Amino acid sequence: MSRCAQAAAVAATVPAAGVGNVGLRPPMVPRQASFFPPPVPNPFVQQTQIGSARRVQIFLLGIILLPIRVLLIALILLLAWPFAAISTVCCPEKPTHPVTGWRRKITQTALKFLGRAMFFSMGFIVSVKGKIASPLEAPVFVAAPHSTFFDGIACVVAGLPSMVSRNENAQVPLIGRMLRAVQPVLVSRVDPDSRKNTINEIIKRTTSGGEWPQILVFPEGTCTNRSCLITFKPGAFIPGVPVQPVLLRYPNKLDTVTWTWQGYTFFQLCMLTFCQLFTKVEVEFMPVQVPNDEEKNDPVLFANKVRNVMAEALGIPVTDHTYEDCRLMISAGQLTLPMEAGLVEFTKISRKLKLDWDGVRKQLDEYASIASSSKGGRIGIDEFAKYLKLPVSDVLRQLFALFDRNHDGSIDFREYVIGLAVLCNPANTEEIIQVAFKLFDVDEDGYITEEEFSTILQASLGVPDLDVSGLFKEIAQGDSISYEEFKSFALRHPEYAKSDSFF
Repeated sequence: MSRCAQAAAVAATVPAAGVGNVGLRPPMVPRQASFFPPPVPNPFVQQTQIGSARRVQIFLLGIILLPIRVLLIALILLLAWPFAAISTVCCPEKPTHPVTGWRRKITQTALKFLGRAMFFSMGFIVSVKGKIASPLEAPVFVAAPHSTFFDGIACVVAGLPSMVSRNENAQVPLIGRMLRAVQPVLVSRVDPDSRKNTINEIIKRTTSGGEWPQILVFPEGTCTNRSCLITFKPGAFIPGVPVQPVLLRYPNKLDTVTWTWQGYTFFQLCMLTFCQLFTKVEVEFMPVQVPNDEEKNDPVLFANKVRNVMAEALGIPVTDHTYEDCRLMISAGQLTLPMEAGLVEFTKISRKLKLDWDGVRKQLDEYASIASSSKGGRIGIDEFAKYLKLPVSDVLRQLFALFDRNHDGSIDFREYVIGLAVLCNPANTEEIIQVAFKLFDVDEDGYITEEEFSTILQASLGVPDLDVSGLFKEIAQGDSISYEEFKSFALRHPEYAKSDSFF
């Protein structure tokens, strides 16, 4: 039987969920009250609306600006390649020591100038605020919000620090050579030791006393629509060294830069941006954040502090979304659900409910089997009743209310995951034991008969001919089970709390 049906069986006897109080919401079960919905439901979607007049303007400007800008960009890339080649000649793909001396001085000066020239040729007007910290003051830059491939502007403005990049990017002709010129920390997706090696490399460079260039990291790890700051990955904060936050803003009337999982493609954004008269971007270097002793030992704590400081300066909220939510979004789309149905704030869900991505992904399959026939990819009371093969009744509405946390009359995937985790994985507390006893005590006489015991277990397990007489005799000292006998057995056998059928 499905976990949804098992959860429903347990939830049916939550105290105060009686039939007579249909209009009242049952009290939240243990641990459930800490899961508040995120202030931004979906930070991975961008829907730019372009009116007819604006389309005509883009077309007319594009006739003139687009070919000019494409030619200028190509010219600058060709001019930059020799300097990048000089910087990387005789150097391994993964640098083992920093580039020094005349090669570093000449190539870095030339590449910084050409980098600024390239973004200017694209139409970007860059405004820089704050003071850039030296390598000794802050070995790491953390830039956010990360919303587009144009965020590389921050790297140029910061003086071409090293970046963390995929190993495949270094293989791209022309672009790969220029990426290697900034001595990146390369990450391999096929090497099982890549994460450990990357962290060790970051630690080595950030604690070199300024010998290596500074490192610029986009700690969110994926692009958003800048409506919030999602979870910061701890990699940049593991060394426990000071970091300088870098804020990115694009204060334009028409957004042609945001590159999210739902929205314009890479090519479309390039065309739209190159056809604008100009595109404004602000890069602000905030005061250096120095970790205290506790934060040096806890990179997640340090990352959250820095994120909160940056969010406050930007005037936007923080959420616990992460790249894994993007993967769930794609999975939801493959299951014919709206893509946003897969968003659960994976960081919070996995941490508090001890769930991994594979487990949540399996629950998405079950959720889709219930919600696929409904509008908007949400479970209503009718779909809930149909899946459980029960009539819509006052009791069923009370069960539905235990999942429907925001009283909107439907269950989204996030509510579904939380409901299952809380109701199907309880501990043998006094309250849970009382709930379970009431489940079996159908006639509410204070005792469980063998018929009541077998009926509930057979229904919850979906096995109508299951013989439970042996288990009943192990618990009961007579013809029925009292609460004290039930409680004693539950405390002596806590494994039944995890079976999703007994409790």
